[in-house]
Amino acid sequence: MVTLKAAGLLDVDAGEIVRPGIVRIEDDRIVGVGGTAGPDDQIIDLGDAILLPGLMDMEVNLLMGGRGETPGLSQVQDDPATRVLRAIGNARRTLHAGFTTVRNLGLFVKTGGYLLDVSLGKAIDAGWIDGPRIVPAGHAITPTGGHLDPTMFAAFMPGALELTVEEGIANGVDEVRKAVRYQIKHGALVIKVCVSGGVMSLTGEAGAQHYSDEELRAIVDEAHRRGLKVAAHTHGAEAVKHAVACGIDCIEHGFLMDDEAIKMLVDNDRFLVTTRRLAEAMDVSRAPKELQDKAAEMFPKARTSIQAAYEAGVKIAVGSDAPAIPHGKNADELVTLFDWGMPADAVLRAATVVAADLIDKPDLGRIAEGYLADIIAVPGDPLADITVTRDVSFVMKGGKVFKNDAI
Repeated sequence: MVTLKAAGLLDVDAGEIVRPGIVRIEDDRIVGVGGTAGPDDQIIDLGDAILLPGLMDMEVNLLMGGRGETPGLSQVQDDPATRVLRAIGNARRTLHAGFTTVRNLGLFVKTGGYLLDVSLGKAIDAGWIDGPRIVPAGHAITPTGGHLDPTMFAAFMPGALELTVEEGIANGVDEVRKAVRYQIKHGALVIKVCVSGGVMSLTGEAGAQHYSDEELRAIVDEAHRRGLKVAAHTHGAEAVKHAVACGIDCIEHGFLMDDEAIKMLVDNDRFLVTTRRLAEAMDVSRAPKELQDKAAEMFPKARTSIQAAYEAGVKIAVGSDAPAIPHGKNADELVTLFDWGMPADAVLRAATVVAADLIDKPDLGRIAEGYLADIIAVPGDPLADITVTRDVSFVMKGGKVFKNDAI
């Protein structure tokens, strides 16, 4: 038995700090909160720290970005083995930042059909490497020339680095069904689809809908029949409305949503994953002028749309879109949401219990008896100062300590 002792712990449901913070853990589960340590317990004294549930990031791509990558050339320089090896460092930095669970939301790179995020997650679960618990999407499903077609980002000539249906480039109902089935066959636990353009799309407006409603319904049908949710990269208001009407479970970004689109999210009990930090921190200075102009138009709208979504009661889950912001800086997303008007308790719920609901993990997101022992420590009260989430000193995942700066 292990007992954690700290100055306090966060009750995410009540939105308050319970003092002192005493948590007893056996194997990978929390078996008691409060009270006193048993006579034979191993005690980990964290002093003045505050305990939080392990944080969750619902949009990362651990197989992209990180140390040693050459942006713009990695598509033609990095083979799958190189990507996985770099991802080991990205995963470790993410875990040490206090994020114990993530969704790896869609490969859009040449892999020969291998689902690298599934493999990375298996290695973490086996204890070979340190990293967060991963909910993998495999390859993102996108049409030819869509926002997540990697040959579009660099404006490659025809025939250069074309991806297969298995790697997510799918057109028409038959191909999108095959693409989804392939991801599920090889271990995807969520399906990612590209519904609209994006800031870095060289082809078309950011809000323009990519897939037809018929294709979207086919993707949703394939995923839902197998018990998987569908997450959709979507910016434009009309694209959000069509995605929700077609059964999409979760909207990623949603920068350009209007009141009607937000109401549809609420009325249909759908989720929104935030990714707002990139609107402040994403470096587009080296991008073509047309993309810089697009960013200048879109990014300010990200602030107003997230405020409107929160005030309307949308179920909001935290997502950083790392490496759009660096791996390991995931907590910057929490700080941005607070700076943009969400209360600290709501932000912390978005990074814990709402995220757990999104990925159907009812034993994650709280420090409570029976829950998985995913617990982190920060140097102060995050309800009073959300920035303390940037300074995680202790990380436990599944009852195992991965970081303890006091040692």
